[in-house]
Amino acid sequence: MSKSRQPSANLFGAVEQANVLAAQPLAARVRPRTLEEFIGQEHFLAPGKLLHRLLKADRLSSAVFHGPPGSGKTSLAHVIATQTQSLFRPLNAVAGGIKEVRELLQQARTDL
Repeated sequence: MSKSRQPSANLFGAVEQANVLAAQPLAARVRPRTLEEFIGQEHFLAPGKLLHRLLKADRLSSAVFHGPPGSGKTSLAHVIATQTQSLFRPLNAVAGGIKEVRELLQQARTDL
């Protein structure tokens, strides 16, 4: 009597993951991962400020960030997604169009 074998886990998964991380651009590799690593924007993100309190309490429902390139909008969005254990799908308002927005909205409806 032979037993059916379950497919084993990917033997090289850890190596593949390390290669993917190493291939990321420098900006992605040094991006802050936690609120504590995030530097700047203290006027609304410092301990005791509203956004910081909302994130620590996991009570932030939605947010829109506006500002010049390089001010940390995407990095902050990544930190928020990690902090709140939310799904993060970036959309560049300059490069994206109505089609991409509709696709993201449909994905969000499906995810709910």
